[in-house]
Amino acid sequence: KGQTLYFDTDLKGFGIRVSQRTKTYIAQRDIHGRTVRVTLGRHGVLTPEGARRKALTALAEMGAGKDPNQVKKAERAKGITLGEAYAEYLVARSELRPSTLRDYDRVINTYLSDWKRSPLAKITKDMVAARHRVIGEQRGPYAANGAMRVLRAVYNITKASHDELPENPVSRISLTRSWFREERRRQWIEPHQLSAWYEAVMSLQNETARDYLRLLLFTGLRRSEAAGLRWEHVDLVGRTLKVPVTKNHEPLVLPLSNFLFDLLRERQQESPWVFPGSGKSGHYEEPKKAVKEVIAASGVQFTPHDLRRTFITIAESLDIPAYALKRLANHKANGDVTAGYIVLSVERLRRPMQQITDHILAKIDDAAG
Repeated sequence: KGQTLYFDTDLKGFGIRVSQRTKTYIAQRDIHGRTVRVTLGRHGVLTPEGARRKALTALAEMGAGKDPNQVKKAERAKGITLGEAYAEYLVARSELRPSTLRDYDRVINTYLSDWKRSPLAKITKDMVAARHRVIGEQRGPYAANGAMRVLRAVYNITKASHDELPENPVSRISLTRSWFREERRRQWIEPHQLSAWYEAVMSLQNETARDYLRLLLFTGLRRSEAAGLRWEHVDLVGRTLKVPVTKNHEPLVLPLSNFLFDLLRERQQESPWVFPGSGKSGHYEEPKKAVKEVIAASGVQFTPHDLRRTFITIAESLDIPAYALKRLANHKANGDVTAGYIVLSVERLRRPMQQITDHILAKIDDAAG
């Protein structure tokens, strides 16, 4: 049972580890007061003479204060490629949302695709600085900074398990303050634009895209939160909808205004998804085509996230209580101790939600008139 060690009587530290099924040659010696054991190879693959020669080399290294196990580990770490590191990262970060995963895949397979087979240890600070600059020139500052953040995250996770790796090369960008400046986007659909925008949305041939964009405007949900809605999350009796998985990891329950109730009631269908799609996920994912059609028809430039910004901006203009607004937008009350004590039920949010809806509809009607 277990294992038994037999040591050579002539070469101190050279031995063989015997278990029920295998015999393995080893070399063992203390380094700085710590016992280190090195595996040399299995008997049958190695002869006793060959094992003795390997033991002499290993014991000499240990006598000089080197740990052959750490040397091997360092060599293995040096060989880990970006592609392998990314695979390890996905295992470690299995909770990533599908939309985040798609963004990371795009970075690795587009901006860093030629590095996937390169060992991490050979991706230098100069290489990172140059690639950051090129992406910025060709695709813009957001794409460049985003790509480097993904690389930094992947490298950090790998280095946590393989400390032998050099310093994260993305640190050069921080040390030299070379990150591109990112202006916070402030675009939203202004009140006088709502009528043209809404008319263009209603003219869409794709009813799923039409209702999806309308729901974004009247709820302020993030695009992935709305796209992933299932009918099991919609309560037409209690007039609520639930988003179980959100960006801040806190489930969100919103009251349905009269407009939203009618929209969802008319959409009821057999699909488990409120907005079904033909893609792999089963639900609607990419509104790019619909957005282009609406922009062309209305002349109103916007992105799906601008609809969330529009909802929040309108809510603020109506003097919706700050705590209610934070809850409707599902924003965390960072540093606000009082907010941590306030529990806002969905019913407390129903009146503010209806106010926002009524205001949006009024602006659409005013401009149309």
